[in-house]
Amino acid sequence: MASYGRGLARDKGRNAEWVEKAIRESVSVTADEALKKNVIDLVVADVDELLESLDGREIDMRTGQVKLKTADVTKVYYHPGFRDRILKTISDPNIAYILMLIGLAGLYFELAHPGVIFPGVIGAISLILAFYSFQTLPVNYAGLLLILLAIILFIAEIKVTSYGMLSVGGLVALTLGSIMLFEEVGVSLKLMLPTIVLIGGFFVFVSSLAFRAYRTKPRGGMDGLVGKVGLVRERIDPEGLIFVRGEYWHATSGDVIEPGERVKVESAEGLILKVKRQGTGVDT
Repeated sequence: MASYGRGLARDKGRNAEWVEKAIRESVSVTADEALKKNVIDLVVADVDELLESLDGREIDMRTGQVKLKTADVTKVYYHPGFRDRILKTISDPNIAYILMLIGLAGLYFELAHPGVIFPGVIGAISLILAFYSFQTLPVNYAGLLLILLAIILFIAEIKVTSYGMLSVGGLVALTLGSIMLFEEVGVSLKLMLPTIVLIGGFFVFVSSLAFRAYRTKPRGGMDGLVGKVGLVRERIDPEGLIFVRGEYWHATSGDVIEPGERVKVESAEGLILKVKRQGTGVDT
C-alpha cells in the first residue's frame, strides 16, 4: 500500500514522502500544512471561491490535457428527499444497533410466548431494517455472532438449571458483541450501556417467566388431575366412579377398590382416569 501510494503521489506531482508516512505511521496535518507540504492544491472558504480558483487550471487526463472553465457555471444544489432522509437515519450505527436488539427481543418474546403476535411482527420488521443498515456499515461479524450467542444463552436459561450462570454469560456476550459490532464507527457508550441494561433485563425477566411456566405443573384439564387424590363413589372392578377436585370421573384400576376408599390419579386416558389405592378417609 505504501509503495502504491508513493507511486501515485509522484504521478500526480504530490509529496510522495508525506503520503508514505500517512500510510505507514498514520500522520495527519491541518489544511494549511497540507498546502505547504504539496499534499493538496488549494484551500478555499466556500464553493464560489473554489470555482473562481479552479477557472483556467489545466489538468492531465488520460485523453490529454484539459482546461477548466468554471467562472460562469450555474450551481445546482441537490437536497435529500424524504426517502433519503429516512434511509440515512436508519443507516446510523446507533439506530441500527437499537433496531437489531429490538428485533431480537421481539422474536425471542414471540418464541417464549407463542400467539402474542405483536412482538413478533415488530421484531421481524426491526430486524429487516437492521439488516438493511448493515449493508452500509462496516459490520464486524464476530460482534454479531456474540450477540446471537447471548440470545441463545438466554433461551437456554429456560431449559437448563444454571442458577443464573447462563444469563450472566449472555450479558457478557451481549456487552462484548455490542462493543465489537461495528468497525471504524462505534456505537455511542451513552446509548450502549443503558440499552444493554434494558435489553439484558428484558431477556432475564422473560426467561424467568418462561422458566416458571415451564416448571409449573398443569392446574387445569386432564393433566391437572394427575397426582390428585379422590374418593371412590362406585366400586372399581375394574372400572367405577370417583369424586376428585369437585367432579365425578370414571376411573379404572388394576385392583378392586370399594366405595369410600381414597385413590390417587396416576394418568388420564381419554375421559377415564387410571388410579391406584391410596387408603381410606375423606376426599381432599
